[in-house]
Amino acid sequence: MNTYALTAYEKNGEKILDETISASNDSEAKQRGEARLAELNMQEKTHRLTSPKGQLLLFHR
Repeated sequence: MNTYALTAYEKNGEKILDETISASNDSEAKQRGEARLAELNMQEKTHRLTSPKGQLLLFHR
């Protein structure tokens, strides 16, 4: 399992979400990240999901 970082921000730059997601691959992590954002109703907030290698898997501004 790999650890991915999911963060979300308000328009003023305030960090409102800072969580880690465990997944076996990037595709699974992306699905889990999207599901978590939907659960918290944060799909339209600025957010990003990064891999352990620093790759940007999800981004919304």
